[in-house]
Amino acid sequence: MGIGIELITIGWMVIEAAVALTTGILSRSVSLEGFGIDSIIELIAGGILLWRLLVEQRGGSEERVELAERRASWVTALGLFALAAYIVVDSVWTLLAQIHPEASWWGLGLALAAAIIMPLLWQGKLRIARRIGSAALKADAACSVTCAYMSLALLLGLLLNRIFGWWWADPLAGLALVYFIVREGREAWHEARTGESCSCCSDDEDDC
Repeated sequence: MGIGIELITIGWMVIEAAVALTTGILSRSVSLEGFGIDSIIELIAGGILLWRLLVEQRGGSEERVELAERRASWVTALGLFALAAYIVVDSVWTLLAQIHPEASWWGLGLALAAAIIMPLLWQGKLRIARRIGSAALKADAACSVTCAYMSLALLLGLLLNRIFGWWWADPLAGLALVYFIVREGREAWHEARTGESCSCCSDDEDDC
């Protein structure tokens, strides 16, 4: 069950990254580009978790997996912090230079789909994590709900640009993503330093 839902997550992240980056570059959308790069980083993290679940299922050595996980957490944390800095610089430049991102139906469709799919994956991961007793999958559920919040911020910025022509809403949405990206980076940094997954979800809570 845990492997199945992680495969679904990885499949969606591939679609999310491809559409967000392609559309973001073509429409000069800072928020879409940032969302796409974050999806790539989450895709790498999801691959590590899938490997961990496979090793657990086969009764393999946990020490080797945990060592690789901590190394991957360092890469993830540094990648997220670099992404946050990139978005800040790009958003500020877009605002100062008054670069008008083009409104994109593809971007809107992606943001809407992510706002629907990510909460479903979050709830599914929590249920399965409790059933199989997987702390790693439970921590990953927290990342899914963070992505849901990010997709809502993205959707709002794209809608304001599409409906009202407020071009500045796109870089502002990009800056809003920075909050969630930095939070993800801090959690990855914590895991890299301590080896402990940092999850905001407890066994008795249904939300983060």
